[in-house]
Amino acid sequence: MKYFKNTLIIFLFSSGFSLCSHSIYSQSANPLRDKVYDKLNVALEEKNDVKSLNLRDQQLFFIPEDLKEFQELTFLNLMRNYLSHGESSLFVLKKLETLNLKLNSFQYLPQEISELDNLKSLDIADNSLTQIPRSIGKLKKLQFLHLSSNSLTALPEEIGDCKSLEVLELAHNQLSYLPQNIQGLKNLKTLKLGFNQFHEFDREWTELKSLEELSLEHNKLKKLPEEIKQLRHLKTLILNNNELTVLPKDFSELKSLEMLIISNNDLAKFPEKLSGLENLQTLIAVGNSFSDSEKARVKGMLPECKIYF
Repeated sequence: MKYFKNTLIIFLFSSGFSLCSHSIYSQSANPLRDKVYDKLNVALEEKNDVKSLNLRDQQLFFIPEDLKEFQELTFLNLMRNYLSHGESSLFVLKKLETLNLKLNSFQYLPQEISELDNLKSLDIADNSLTQIPRSIGKLKKLQFLHLSSNSLTALPEEIGDCKSLEVLELAHNQLSYLPQNIQGLKNLKTLKLGFNQFHEFDREWTELKSLEELSLEHNKLKKLPEEIKQLRHLKTLILNNNELTVLPKDFSELKSLEMLIISNNDLAKFPEKLSGLENLQTLIAVGNSFSDSEKARVKGMLPECKIYF
């Protein structure tokens, strides 16, 4: 069983598998606290008491006009329908905290999204978005923003005004840069940028001092800045399937790092000093050019770490 588990791990990451963030808590209603309604007609009978409404997988082509009746609504799931644009009935829900629009057909996010100023979680992943409105910056309480699997080529500078953001997921888009104002996200803990078109690791990202998870797999990075050592709280760093040829000499100053994935790059050596990586539990480095002597050296310096070459 142990052999199978280890082989599976190597297979997943050598084939480009990407870790998923366990942010389900940010997108799910709490049935122990609030009754969750999944039929609109039933909910309308008790509209003044409805706080959680789940209308996923109901073959909706339009956001129901009756939504405006639910002024106490805090949770709304419209996932996996056929929705392509917002309706005014959505933006009058002033108490809404969680909005799930994943797996629909939105090509743009309406400017009116800023009117949901109590919003804490917005999931509009797996749509056809090509842009995000500047008004996104008015969502001062937003903590979770899921934008993966769209067609985004840029983000507005105003994204940096979402000061409460803790999770920003942008994987599987067409991004090659982030706005300079991104460094204003001082509470950001998770940043997912995998499967984009980044050629450079911007030094401004190292200003994200609270960052714990950074995913940059399947891009075109050739090097990392020395300043990456400033990410003192970073626990997970995913860099597989890039074009890295060297790691920064002070890489071991990432003392909180627990998982490092650097598979399928052009690496032949690790930095001379690795002793600072005292919390590293898993290192996945298959698909590089490490010599047998270099592998032995690394294993000797990281005796408590599970290493896969």
